Amino acid sequence: MIDHIVLLKLKDGVTREQTQALHDGLFALKEKGSIPGMEEVTAGYNNSPEGKNYGYDWGFIIRFADEAARDFYLPHPDHKALSQTFIRPIVDDVLVFDYET
Repeated sequence: MIDHIVLLKLKDGVTREQTQALHDGLFALKEKGSIPGMEEVTAGYNNSPEGKNYGYDWGFIIRFADEAARDFYLPHPDHKALSQTFIRPIVDDVLVFDYET
């Protein structure tokens, strides 16, 4: 399993409706089934009381069956469209961290 963790530093003024649209887009991408091995999606706002999020407000994790599934997803047109439509317009910065579980 590969956990693909994406943390977003949101632009000022981003609304809950915009993050909900991204949330819905991520889950729709999984449900569409065009990316084999995309097994689970979770997403939400940071709520850690530790104060160590360094401005990253919102994030998501996609769990892939293996590296091959993750590597298929990265250049996939549906991933590119999701990023172009829902992520790039609302973020100042993105942090990506993947690891094998």
